[in-house]
Amino acid sequence: MKELKNIKNILFDCDGVLYSDLEGVFGQVSKKMTQYISNKLNVDLKEAKELQTNYFHKYNTSLNGLMIHHDIPPREFLDYVHDINLDFLEKDTVLRNELENINVNKFVFTNGSKEHVKNIITHLGIDDQFDGVFDIVDAEYSPKPQAKTFDLMIEKFQIDPTETLYIEDIAKNLSIGKERGAKTVWLINDEYWGKKESDEEYIDYKIENLSLFLKEIRLLKNS
Repeated sequence: MKELKNIKNILFDCDGVLYSDLEGVFGQVSKKMTQYISNKLNVDLKEAKELQTNYFHKYNTSLNGLMIHHDIPPREFLDYVHDINLDFLEKDTVLRNELENINVNKFVFTNGSKEHVKNIITHLGIDDQFDGVFDIVDAEYSPKPQAKTFDLMIEKFQIDPTETLYIEDIAKNLSIGKERGAKTVWLINDEYWGKKESDEEYIDYKIENLSLFLKEIRLLKNS
């Protein structure tokens, strides 16, 4: 942990990192993806779900596969699937306190859209705590963990990867972060896709609670 004392930047993935109820939030997004694919490609929901899952596993986002194989308009897709109800999400005062008091630059690095991130962090009560958001549009629709995507993000935020901590719930997305010199953190979860490659050497830390981890870093930096 001592090496984190001089960290200047933290990259947070959004879904499954800033909140834990992945089913409550992403369950809705996933259902809307299936519906969109069914409507757009004129297939039944079962076939739509299979396409959605296969493309996600092969291309890191379902959208990427849909763009490659079906020329789906990405903006239309994102607007449709991220139009969800998050009223059940409660304000996270503990996380807010840690974000507010830790002396680093804080960025969201997501395969989703800025609108989706804004919706999430507003409901969590932490929307004023970040210095920037890099989304799939900024990435020119190339999803994490592609090298191009990470490099575009570094360029946008003007940060040094070697002074950066990168936190993800999908372990394999951390590979490029490690390659570029960042310290990598996997937020432990039991999702099939999330824990894939979670025993690889490119993961520096494994944590169970984001707020507690940020508190440890804050206390370290203040010592």
